[in-house]
Amino acid sequence: MSKKKMKRRIAAVCAFALSVAASSFIPVQDASAAAARQAEKLNRGIVAVKAGTGVFVSWRLLGTETSAVSFNLYRDGTKVNSTPITDSTNYQDPAGTTSSSYTVRAIVNGVEQPASAAATVWGTNYKDIPIQKPAGGTTPDGVAYTYSANDASVGDLDGDGDYEIVLKWDPSNSKDNSQSGYTGNVYLDAYEMNGTRLWRIDLGKNIRAGAHYTQFLVYDFDGDGKAEVVCKTADGTVDGTGVTIGNGSADYRNSSGYILSGPEYLTVFSGQTGKALTTVSYEPPRGTVSSWGDSYGNRVDRFLAGVAYLDGVRPSIVMARGYYTRTVLVAYDWRNGTLTRRWTFDSNSSTNSGTAGQGNHNLSVGDSDGDGKDEIHYGSLGIDDNGAKLYNTALGHGDAMHFSDLNPDRAGLEVFGVHESTSAQYGAEIHDARTGQVLWGVQTGADTGRGLAADIDPRYKGAELWAAGVGLHTVTGTQISSSNPGSINFAIWWDGDLSRELLDHTGGTGKIDKWNYSAGSLTRLLTATGTSSNNSTKGNPALQADLLGDWREEVIWRTTDSTALRIYTTTDVTAAKIHTLMHDPVYRLGIAWQNVGYNQPPHTSYYLGTGMSAAPQPNIYTTP
Repeated sequence: MSKKKMKRRIAAVCAFALSVAASSFIPVQDASAAAARQAEKLNRGIVAVKAGTGVFVSWRLLGTETSAVSFNLYRDGTKVNSTPITDSTNYQDPAGTTSSSYTVRAIVNGVEQPASAAATVWGTNYKDIPIQKPAGGTTPDGVAYTYSANDASVGDLDGDGDYEIVLKWDPSNSKDNSQSGYTGNVYLDAYEMNGTRLWRIDLGKNIRAGAHYTQFLVYDFDGDGKAEVVCKTADGTVDGTGVTIGNGSADYRNSSGYILSGPEYLTVFSGQTGKALTTVSYEPPRGTVSSWGDSYGNRVDRFLAGVAYLDGVRPSIVMARGYYTRTVLVAYDWRNGTLTRRWTFDSNSSTNSGTAGQGNHNLSVGDSDGDGKDEIHYGSLGIDDNGAKLYNTALGHGDAMHFSDLNPDRAGLEVFGVHESTSAQYGAEIHDARTGQVLWGVQTGADTGRGLAADIDPRYKGAELWAAGVGLHTVTGTQISSSNPGSINFAIWWDGDLSRELLDHTGGTGKIDKWNYSAGSLTRLLTATGTSSNNSTKGNPALQADLLGDWREEVIWRTTDSTALRIYTTTDVTAAKIHTLMHDPVYRLGIAWQNVGYNQPPHTSYYLGTGMSAAPQPNIYTTP
């Protein structure tokens, strides 16, 4: 072979090798190049609480503001601070009293802006929001039932910059799908923070009560500045204006209490009035009950839901059915009073072979590949923004999952999940949120029911990970302890440092603990006496979210008699200045799915913890 031909041959081989390498490498795109996202136009959210010798005050740094914005705080019209507050969005005022009133003014380029709305002082670190309990009833088989407040969500229902609460009422005879029996009706209420009820929706006798039946989304889907409410409905649902959907006299309950026949609907309600704006057939239909995994009605009625920015700019509705076997997700856009289907993902499709049975009791949503558009993490299955399969770890069904930048020293985001299958390769594992590649895991050989990811140990950068029977690990897999920290349900940003605290319950009473890493024990920070969690095992609050004040989270539990929702806020001073978490894309969507299935805490799109880099400014625009 001539030298000339040899050079051509080598060049061709090199070109082929480079083309193969290029085709197998999917670059993470620069999220900064993505378009701005629609977000809520929030007000300052100022909150003032009597704490110690004075009053603790905190307020929001909005996602539309740079970190260079500073503030002046006013008590009863008199400025409290001697120099502008530059390094945080909270202040301990030693001269404040319970009769004081506070406003805050931003300073932009040296110019003081208009004052916020005034905040009066809470006498303690919680506020009770009165709620109106529905009357109990009796099932067709003669069983009496009562009501308790259950999951809650928030949205700006009336466009005033404040959050309103949408609350689900569950009857005492609510059922897991695996349990037979009649249930009482499910109600959705909307409340102002002062307890004014805006409306009540009665989902009717043809919607069964239980954690897996009613997943409701509260979000501004059409960009008019006012949130809608979206959920599954049926014949006999009564909207917030008293109008009945479908046939009000229909009763499709069978003798076991299941509802396995009759039409199923998806309804978009006005968040301001509760009026049904549009109702369509629920997709996918139940079809043949046994095709979902059993014939008595367990797996056919396992529903999930979420909000996702599938075009990168405006939010879409995602409704889902099934995860033990067949899995179907349907995405919709609500625009100009019209509900339009965007795409359907079906595990029965030949293009989605092997994806059946990979779903969780929950989901997470966020941009996994850096293109500005959201993907859906459905357990062991990732679904791309266009409805195509993104990845499949094939590790099967699970109860718990966490999606965030769990390892800040590694490019991209991660998913930490636990799995039920006793034969699964891993009972707990962490995988790449773009490719599904498992980074490390622990084989348990058991149904691993719960797992948690949170930065609780400042000695190690990144989140710590733990699960039932697995022990405590660093994000890179080093075992810190063979035992868990003693709490495995929720985590919350509460005190003044950047680590997360542990949110749980004892005997149904809510609590917040701090992990003392040196002693290997928990230190109690809050006992929410007089409150109740939503269930006996997972200890769900009604909601945890950054609802008021600075970036730390509030938590809402119901009072034990369900006459009020009790909202707790921190009174710890922090030196950290971070934008409101509700303007972070992953966190805000995490709040939207907090009422869905077996929820666990929301996370941010970036690493928020000890040793973190400066938090990024959200790339958002606010609605009118």
